[in-house]
Amino acid sequence: MPFRKLFLSRWSALLWAGGIIWTAVDTVGFAPDKAHRVTEAPGTFHDADGEPVEAQGLALLANALRND
Repeated sequence: MPFRKLFLSRWSALLWAGGIIWTAVDTVGFAPDKAHRVTEAPGTFHDADGEPVEAQGLALLANALRND
């Protein structure tokens, strides 16, 4: 698609940008609400899925990164 022709009209550019945003939201989704998070002690880390990470796993990861 020639982008010059696309951006000659504001409305076509807005529709194009809206489609990009719609695709991003549909693909990635929204961040989870804070109400769904479990309140735990400060210093508790969570992975990308929201599961708590144990100190042993963090120490193993730090050791693996240090040895490379």
